Amino acid sequence: MGLEWLKPGAFIGSIVFALIGVLVFWLSFIVIDKITPYNLWQELVEKQNKALAMVVAAMCLGISIIVAAAIHG
Repeated sequence: MGLEWLKPGAFIGSIVFALIGVLVFWLSFIVIDKITPYNLWQELVEKQNKALAMVVAAMCLGISIIVAAAIHG
């Protein structure tokens, strides 16, 4: 009952879905970075734009929730 996640099929499936989720998140972040009119990295790191950092953090959480729901459901 408690050790079903140790089965090879379930374990490998979890790893594959996790990698797919990270890949989808990474690709969506790159797309959003490309469609914005400014360089996100420069704004966040060099200029330390805290308002933009909050928007990017909310976007990251939203994408993560969508990916998790798609994988789980």
